[in-house]
Amino acid sequence: MQASQFKSRFLLQPITPATVIHLPPGMRPRQSAVLVPIVDYGDHLRVLFTQRALHLQHHPGQISFPGGKIEGNETPAAAALRETEEEIGVNANTVELLGQLHAYNTLTGFTISPWVGLLPASATIIIDPQEVSAVFTVPLTFFLSPDNRHQLSLPWKGMPRQLHFMPYQDKMIWGATAAIIDQLMCQIA
Repeated sequence: MQASQFKSRFLLQPITPATVIHLPPGMRPRQSAVLVPIVDYGDHLRVLFTQRALHLQHHPGQISFPGGKIEGNETPAAAALRETEEEIGVNANTVELLGQLHAYNTLTGFTISPWVGLLPASATIIIDPQEVSAVFTVPLTFFLSPDNRHQLSLPWKGMPRQLHFMPYQDKMIWGATAAIIDQLMCQIA
């Protein structure tokens, strides 16, 4: 799939609803935003992921998208772009922001606002080792196949919860990151 086809599929379809996770009574979600970076190589697209640094308090070592907490009066889109620049050095001016997917609530109390953006293959990546231990990409076509996107139902606090996971080579993409990918693939399929 090329960028023009991806853009038309993403922009012309109604946004697929995210999995709704109801938080326990009294739990206020922490607001965060991520960028789902789609790297344009001309003849194909790849999804860029980060692996979180092992010393981080939340989700150490997990595969994720660049992102984090929404600061003060910052918009979710601005937070996603700022965090992308802080974590992997990609300047906001090089990202073609296409739009937002539905927010996703995590079991750990975060509401994630996912934003989809195209990056040129020439974008310079400079990892901040305080935040990220590695960056890698996966062909977008890998995720288009439903056979590569898995879910299991697990009990959590007496309720069944869907856990999304997507093994790719030696990586395990799971949790909110996998749920966001699943939502994007349903959107463009």
